[in-house]
Amino acid sequence: MKSSLRWLNVIGLAAVLIVNALAQWLPINGKTTGELSAKYPVLITPAPYAFSIWSVIYLLLIGFVFYQLTPKGTNSKIVQSIGPWFLISCLLNIAWILVWHYEKLGSSVFVMLALLLSLISIYTAVRKRKQSPTSGERFLVRLPFSIYLGWISNATIVNITVALSATNWNGFGLSDDIWTVILLVIATLLAVTIGFAYLDPAFILVFVWSFIAIAVKDGQQADVTVAAFILAALLAATAVYVFILANKRKAAAY
Repeated sequence: MKSSLRWLNVIGLAAVLIVNALAQWLPINGKTTGELSAKYPVLITPAPYAFSIWSVIYLLLIGFVFYQLTPKGTNSKIVQSIGPWFLISCLLNIAWILVWHYEKLGSSVFVMLALLLSLISIYTAVRKRKQSPTSGERFLVRLPFSIYLGWISNATIVNITVALSATNWNGFGLSDDIWTVILLVIATLLAVTIGFAYLDPAFILVFVWSFIAIAVKDGQQADVTVAAFILAALLAATAVYVFILANKRKAAAY
């Protein structure tokens, strides 16, 4: 990764943090991100506290941008494999905030999908290398993008659901409860598939966090609450099993 790109990554993340702060404090177009989410209620939106995960994501990303500037980060093949994708993800993060705050729901879906694809590019790049990562690479490169991708995967499902709900889509005659359970099952299959494919318990745990927040949300439907709790428990057990598998494979490599 070129030195100029590494510094652009720093600027890109700083811009993301500034725009997200303005979205809450200004706020952009007169409404906070949370207020807009409440304006378009869907059953699969988690309770407001769940969005505190952004603090964790941004702290980890700050760790990543500092690590990529260090000698070890500069020479890391894993860091180099990211290329321009992190900067692109920052620009898309900012774009999503702007289109969401101006309530361009259809556009927000396409921007969110683009952000998801950029993170998939990063995630697969940092995970495809065969050699064991160093501690810095594990906690300051792989972990941030596991959690970031996990949350954006959840957010994409919510974003699409909100956009469809705003158009008064009838859901092919199925109730909101049924659709929510279907989406939870789809999200569970995604979490399990990625978790096992890359032996990544952190990715799975993001879904556990989201599902519990969906289950305990005020006014949640009883069947959605039960399904969310059951699937969260299943995913939590899966994350533990994947963690054990990952450590066994690590031990076998020595």
